[in-house]
Amino acid sequence: MDDISYTQPPATLARILKRTSELGFELASEDRTGALLRTLAASKPGGRFLELGTGTGVATAWLLDGMDATSQLVSVDVDATLQESAREALGHDARLTLISEDAAAFLKRQPAAGYDFVFADAMRGKYENLDDALRIVRAGGFYIIDDMLPQSNWPDGHGPRVLALLETLATRPDFAMVPMAWASGLVLAVRKPS
Repeated sequence: MDDISYTQPPATLARILKRTSELGFELASEDRTGALLRTLAASKPGGRFLELGTGTGVATAWLLDGMDATSQLVSVDVDATLQESAREALGHDARLTLISEDAAAFLKRQPAAGYDFVFADAMRGKYENLDDALRIVRAGGFYIIDDMLPQSNWPDGHGPRVLALLETLATRPDFAMVPMAWASGLVLAVRKPS
């Protein structure tokens, strides 16, 4: 079975991918990751969503495509030039708030258990400021990361960081998690009820 051929991409995706290519941005989420994000987003009606690392808006488009009309998505990226692609293609969507800021500073200001869904697609919130990102996930909420399988763009010595992150997440008693050798390598974690 081809695991993506039955999945229709968001209507805005072609425009975003064209701009992504023009910008030479090579870190965008792949379609299988997007399809999973969209499916999981659909399970959180009225949810509060956070994306750390807007990039050009590829994953943002998939998330919005799965969210209902009453959900809200905040997407944070330090690179305003990249984020402008998302603003051009998706800025009309009232459910979306784009913030150009360092994610570490943003996370520190967020209240505990403030989000139903956190997709950490940047170093901040994943390898850095992990506790801040996990702290804001509500009980029953998702924490999702990608790029856990070896990537051609990994810097030297990154493999051990990935293994350390997986070990940290696996040993947290407040989250149930499953690593998936699918797409770019995903981790889906859910905060357990207290």
